[in-house]
Amino acid sequence: MVTLSEPLAIAPVGRDEHYWVAEDNGLVSRGQLAAASGEYESTIPTRIAEYAPHLPADLGADIEEAAAALAGFDAYARGRLGADNPTLGPMSSILLRTESTSSSQIENLTVGARQLALAELDQSNSDNARVVVANVRAMEAALALADRLDEDAMLAMHAELLSRQRGWEDHAGKYRSGLVWVGSTSVSPRGAQHVAPQAELVSGAMADLVRFMHRDDLPVLVQAAVAHAQFETIHPFSDGNGRTGRAVVHAILKAKGVVTHTTAPVSAGLLIQTEEYFDALGAFRQGDARPIVERFAAACRFAAASGSALVDELANQVDVSRQDLAGLRRQASAWRVLPCLVAQPVVNARFLVDRLDMNDTTAQRALSQLTEAGVLEERTGLRRNRVWQHAGILRVLDAYAQRLSRG
Repeated sequence: MVTLSEPLAIAPVGRDEHYWVAEDNGLVSRGQLAAASGEYESTIPTRIAEYAPHLPADLGADIEEAAAALAGFDAYARGRLGADNPTLGPMSSILLRTESTSSSQIENLTVGARQLALAELDQSNSDNARVVVANVRAMEAALALADRLDEDAMLAMHAELLSRQRGWEDHAGKYRSGLVWVGSTSVSPRGAQHVAPQAELVSGAMADLVRFMHRDDLPVLVQAAVAHAQFETIHPFSDGNGRTGRAVVHAILKAKGVVTHTTAPVSAGLLIQTEEYFDALGAFRQGDARPIVERFAAACRFAAASGSALVDELANQVDVSRQDLAGLRRQASAWRVLPCLVAQPVVNARFLVDRLDMNDTTAQRALSQLTEAGVLEERTGLRRNRVWQHAGILRVLDAYAQRLSRG
């Protein structure tokens, strides 16, 4: 006997009828162009500022367990590395970068750990890597602005994201002025999976969303999941809505005190079941918030478990490298570089000069020491623009990404 889950009711979105006149973009046939013109419906988002969810008991227990797992991960990451361990800051950075990569991968933007690290040095030829670095900046802005959680903060997150995305700079940090939709073709919203609200509805809907996020009378994971689903329903920007919307989740988790010291890979948890994630967004618009809350609870549990394992694997790489450097005097410049390799497993001399305030001679000496000890390897073989990498850390990060993509 199958027991149906009790829904988490929320007012469904409304519909607004319009007529679309498709314009020829040179990529569709005349028949397709004719079919692309006609009636369509756009979304009227429900107001959620006063939303009072009636949580089924089983769902309440689920989210309580997931929130505890996230808080436990936050404490574990801090304890595993030690409150005063110089690796803690860099570890937080690499977890944030891992989460940004997973969030981008949901949008089919994939990049390896090495290319992402090269992009941080401005030495990558990968467009995807540059886009993911922009997502890292958006996540950083989300965490920095977590105490505000207002429209200006979300515009600032989006500005960080799109200002570095080629061709979209003029849209960065601005609400859209036209219609957007998910699915269908680029020439028409007809048949789309989701047609966002008309542009004139965006500002009011976002103000309502902010009032909802400022409330302190809701379970945090319910608040984060519903806020994210509402953000995706509004689709306030011309591009980058998914990535910005997932960055908002991290701002909420930090603002409400669930995760305070690091970044939990929540998007990684969503990535392993993307179809269910998008289906849950659809169910939310139809009047049931339970699926999206369940997906976020599952993603948070996954984030806690996989994040803890990732912390261990990365910290073990640092421990092995410390052993490799055991014969080096404690004052050697290589020791200053080692903790930075967690966050930046590909480095060059300029990076050490800029980040660690070394001079050129000291930077080169540190790279030589790390290379001779087997901690770093130089892969370019060039005389100029040389970079060094920590192969073990890169392997750990790529293996984590591969596990996610396999589901």
